Amino acid sequence: MAYPIKKAVFPVAGLGTRFLPATKAMPKEMLTVVDKPLIQYAVEEAAEAGIEHFIFVTGRNKSTIEDHFDHQYELMNTLRKKNKHVQIEILEKDLPSAGQTSFTRQQEPLGLGHAVWCARHLIGKEPFALLLPDMLLQSESGALKQMMAQYERLGNNVIGLYQVPLEEVDQYGIVKTESEGCKIIDMVEKPKVADAPSNLMMMGRYILQPEIMMLLETQNKGAGGEIQLTDAMLKLLQFQDFSGVQIEGELFDCGSKLGFLTANVSFALQHSEFGDEFAANIRAMTNKDYFKKHTKKNKKTP
Repeated sequence: MAYPIKKAVFPVAGLGTRFLPATKAMPKEMLTVVDKPLIQYAVEEAAEAGIEHFIFVTGRNKSTIEDHFDHQYELMNTLRKKNKHVQIEILEKDLPSAGQTSFTRQQEPLGLGHAVWCARHLIGKEPFALLLPDMLLQSESGALKQMMAQYERLGNNVIGLYQVPLEEVDQYGIVKTESEGCKIIDMVEKPKVADAPSNLMMMGRYILQPEIMMLLETQNKGAGGEIQLTDAMLKLLQFQDFSGVQIEGELFDCGSKLGFLTANVSFALQHSEFGDEFAANIRAMTNKDYFKKHTKKNKKTP
């Protein structure tokens, strides 16, 4: 019987330089897709999958994340006085209970593997989930919930996988699986297109056994001069099984501006309050004259 997964780690210490100046004073994880910050989507996904303890690995200028998952007494009192009951219900609905959140700091930007290792004392000897908030999935069932069924059946390390165009494999960690089944036999970090073992990317969702922490403890720096999680997983693969789950849904890489903007459009179109009206506005914007005008503008931009 698989040990239940009750803890999840959220690495949120990155600087978000791709989104400057927006992220100069605000964490990139607090950038909103429609009306919720990226980190809230990730926490809600974890809660849907049965996670009870949410562990955030933060850095400097990340206190906004901690505040977001805390009670805002002044705000709530103001809303009550103004009878804003809908807004109160929205804020209280997914707020973690007392003691469900923990925050630890990654004091140096030494990579994803190092960020995960910073949560070692909070994880202890339990298997845990790892969610990268930049990767946002639009689906009926969250990625982690889709992975839980396989974990409960096999009890091993599980990685969420997503098919990407072959020409994009050099942007992600790619896995090699057995010809049949879901067993992972190799992982490559950002391979050249010609060397990629498949087009199955690791889409930022993991269920890992606690032994990964011991490997990260002594892991040397890898690509980019950082401690890479993939390197430690490759070592773990030598004595523990890894399986992959191809995730169903539409995935958006919100670590890029284009992915972030596309996610906003897609989530807005599905919004229960104004999705239809937004769709009408999009249709109005996509008339021929509008795009002629903006195409000319873009051509003049160096």
